Amino acid sequence: MRSDHAGETGAVFIYRGILHCTRDSVLREFATEHLATEERHLAFFEHWLPPALKSRLLPLWKVGGWSLGALALLGGRRGVFLTIEAVETFVVAHYREQLPRLRAAGQEALVTTVCGFMDDEAAHRDDAASRRVAGPYVRLGRFWCALVGSGSAAAVAAARRL
Repeated sequence: MRSDHAGETGAVFIYRGILHCTRDSVLREFATEHLATEERHLAFFEHWLPPALKSRLLPLWKVGGWSLGALALLGGRRGVFLTIEAVETFVVAHYREQLPRLRAAGQEALVTTVCGFMDDEAAHRDDAASRRVAGPYVRLGRFWCALVGSGSAAAVAAARRL
């Protein structure tokens, strides 16, 4: 669950980075709406997870998330929507991977919560995908999504340990 707390911290800061760096009303509305959901998820983990079990790398997840949100803006709307789609694709898979272990541990209330969060993240992924328009540099977009997915996987691995 440490990685979930770290991930939700990063997600909050992705949207804060977008909001800080853009004046595009479409992106501001998108980021504001999704930020509210991510803040709710983060509040749950802040309350549920004891301080000793939280990642010691939270400042890194904040800076990394904010930077990813800001960097995504270099690709305009398409860059932001590609980034969110890639992040949320990873997050949905990450949550889904945890469900069997939680069920085996008898954590049904937590399973219900995580399933709700997973549904929210899938909705974010689908919203970003529906807003993303085709554009040039398809290979660059694929590379970017793979890079975001790999970075997310590396962050989860680090958060599980630290």
